[in-house]
Amino acid sequence: MAQSILTSTKKILGLPEQDTSFDIDIVIHINSVLAILTQVGIGPDGFVIDGPDATWDDFLGTDPVLSMAKTYVYLKVRLLFDPPTTTPALESWKEQIREFEWRLNVHREGLEWEAPVSS
Repeated sequence: MAQSILTSTKKILGLPEQDTSFDIDIVIHINSVLAILTQVGIGPDGFVIDGPDATWDDFLGTDPVLSMAKTYVYLKVRLLFDPPTTTPALESWKEQIREFEWRLNVHREGLEWEAPVSS
């Protein structure tokens, strides 16, 4: 069964699926993070969610390595929606985000890299 991007993000944020009071905020943040991923070559261009129907498979396809994008989305959304209150926790999350960005970019480059043409 395909996982809903919104529902799974809410769950990892600690919000019950039935509580829709923050859905607009979370959807806006998710769409911002998905746009960042799209800019680095992960996911289809122009992909946005507007509710619980959009799934991770819709955005990521079936490449299991890209499942790390789920954690990346959570961390970025959490920083926007409910950031940690201590500097060490904030720095730790930022470091994790940087590592996921690097790993996702390396994976994408490995799939799409083409050797330069010699003249």
